Amino acid sequence: MNEIIIQNIYPDRKNLRLPDFLYSSSCAYFVTICTYHKQYLFGEIKNGTMHLNSNGNIVKKCWNDLQTHYIGINNDVFVVMPNHLHGIILIRDENGRDGSKPSPTKPHNLSEIVRAFKTYSSKGINELHQTPGVSLWQRSFYEHVIRNDNDYNEICEYIFYNPAKWETDRENIDRKQEL
Repeated sequence: MNEIIIQNIYPDRKNLRLPDFLYSSSCAYFVTICTYHKQYLFGEIKNGTMHLNSNGNIVKKCWNDLQTHYIGINNDVFVVMPNHLHGIILIRDENGRDGSKPSPTKPHNLSEIVRAFKTYSSKGINELHQTPGVSLWQRSFYEHVIRNDNDYNEICEYIFYNPAKWETDRENIDRKQEL
């Protein structure tokens, strides 16, 4: 029998994925997607409120449009920050069921949905600035499988208050260190 060897071509990267978890499962997922080199591209925070610029409005529109392109998902709570986005994506089977019965069609996985979001938003921003092919997003993204209602509520609160906590946000490259 031939042995399959998987080589990590990015040895400095930790795999944060849950082993043996199917990321197209009916579930809620918290995602964080950062800009390339954490550049501030989407607007600014003033007095704890995010003010989107034209790039930020494109990102917001692309995030909202995901559920029209992918039947069976709901991009629930989200916030666009100066250099990243936090959001919750709910994946259901194609008929909106809870996944307890087989679905007639294969649901999309989380990576495919995030890839599409990055592609659409990059294309829109690059068209606006006439900069085809310029990298907008960093490789990969952070994800967390939401396990229960308490976890969901804590993440919703984190997303909601994220702009107000920008001064100490770890994605803020100019952040002030907490004492």
